[in-house]
Amino acid sequence: MISTLSYEYPRSFQVPEHAHGSHQLIYAIRGVMQISVRRCAWLIPPHFGMWIPARTPHSIHMPDAVSMRTLYIRRGLSPKLPAVCKVIHVTPLMRELIVEAVRLRELRKRDRLHCAIRDLLLSSLENASPMATSLTLPEDPRARAVAYRVMRNLAERETLAGVCASQGATVRTIQRIFRREVGSDFESWRRQARLMKAMELLAQGFSVKEVGFALGYRQSTAFVEMFRGILGTTPGAWIRGLRSQA
Repeated sequence: MISTLSYEYPRSFQVPEHAHGSHQLIYAIRGVMQISVRRCAWLIPPHFGMWIPARTPHSIHMPDAVSMRTLYIRRGLSPKLPAVCKVIHVTPLMRELIVEAVRLRELRKRDRLHCAIRDLLLSSLENASPMATSLTLPEDPRARAVAYRVMRNLAERETLAGVCASQGATVRTIQRIFRREVGSDFESWRRQARLMKAMELLAQGFSVKEVGFALGYRQSTAFVEMFRGILGTTPGAWIRGLRSQA
């Protein structure tokens, strides 16, 4: 019905691309995961989880040590579960349900307590709030190197020309690759990368001012405008709405 996995991963560990016959909810009680499906990447901090439908090839990178708690959910258990990959907000209730399911190792249909936990988990998953934390990565090795350099140094205000020079490519070449393979220009892509990091830090409890500074904004108003321009709401309103669902 629902089986589980608990595993402690060291820093920089890489789980190579693989797929499962069951649906999967990947969650970490500690640490941040970078999950990739084809050319799309998601950053998953502890307040979020990643839903991956059955038979979807994916890989996982651990930038730091990660305490992973995973659920494997049999196909057909609920018709309302997402049919595509999705990042969801893990409420305190869902977190405790995941932790308890992992402690039990497997939820069996002949056990009333197990069935109650299963039903609560499924209801939580069906009604979970999706998070816009995806980031498409280019396939071209030069553009991907630029992308990784930016993701490692989001607080730096380095120009595209400077980043391109470090990879031996011209600005025109990198811009052309980003438009062709990502579907947006470089600066729009970098704003989305900063948004992903902002959501991670806000969910961890950092203030709007602290998050803006961590992303290289000297004035928090500039950070708020970037956030509002993409999500249509302020960082403060977004995190209050997230917490109200807990």
